[in-house]
Amino acid sequence: MKNFTRILSILMLIVALPFVCAAETDTSAPVIRVAGLKGPTGMALAHIMAENDGAYEFTLAGAPTEVNGLVISGQVDIAAVPINVGAVLYNKTAGGVRALSLITRGMLYVLEKGDTVHSVQDLQGKTIVTAGQGATPEYVTRYILDTAGVQAELDFKSEHAEVTTLAASGLADLVLLPEPQVTSLLMKDAGFRVALDITEEFAAAAQQNGQENAQLSMSVVIVRTEFAEQHPELVEKFMSDLEASITFANENVPQAAQEIAAQGIIPSAAVAEKALPSCTLVFVAGEDMQAQAAPLYEILFQANPAAVGGQVPDDAYYAK
Repeated sequence: MKNFTRILSILMLIVALPFVCAAETDTSAPVIRVAGLKGPTGMALAHIMAENDGAYEFTLAGAPTEVNGLVISGQVDIAAVPINVGAVLYNKTAGGVRALSLITRGMLYVLEKGDTVHSVQDLQGKTIVTAGQGATPEYVTRYILDTAGVQAELDFKSEHAEVTTLAASGLADLVLLPEPQVTSLLMKDAGFRVALDITEEFAAAAQQNGQENAQLSMSVVIVRTEFAEQHPELVEKFMSDLEASITFANENVPQAAQEIAAQGIIPSAAVAEKALPSCTLVFVAGEDMQAQAAPLYEILFQANPAAVGGQVPDDAYYAK
């Protein structure tokens, strides 16, 4: 009888042991699921990805539409997306996301094979080959042209890569491109030069229209509202890591370029190294974020309400 009782006690201990261990180890914070995009939008995440010790689970997508579904379905907690997509998701989810930080500014440039364009006025009567119809590049460019009273034609192609190929083949002498395509074209054909920085021209146009704080931010990091409310400490950790990642990229360009290529954000480290300074990575959060982004959303809304999801995001969109 004693042997039976002893055996029974041992069996009960064996059965209970996994549950005891689970209870002791199930104290770790949940993994933060982060989605990013290949290209400049993903550059801000590269150092976090390279230094990831298991705190994060990353998904890298080729197009914003892939990220949208992950956010809406709750499969990711945080996402780096184009600036207008943040507003679209906020409206589509009825406040289900919040903006955490602006992470890229600029990256759009007019390139010319020649030496005739030195100001927006010099675009009068010209045709600019570009991509991005129905998106921020088109709306911002038209805003600049309209403000300057300049008539220029935008000849849209399906993709930025197609524009780069046409220019490198001698079939387009005036193009509007983002990084890293700008660097790629300059490396393929030294006859091209950067004629206009669209970020600078946008700021000048906005100031002329009484919107001094407006900045051409191209990417924003958003968080699911539910996740932010349930895990504020994890969001705070991510924000700290994000700021450190952007600082690293700006201050250690060669090393950052290697990380960017290693993570598959941009295939070539050489291109990443040349493009990185022109991508203008920034970390702008809180009230500064709202002051810079809100006028841009107004401009996009005036161009096409659908560009921001039907209405300009209200104050609740901006994480304080």
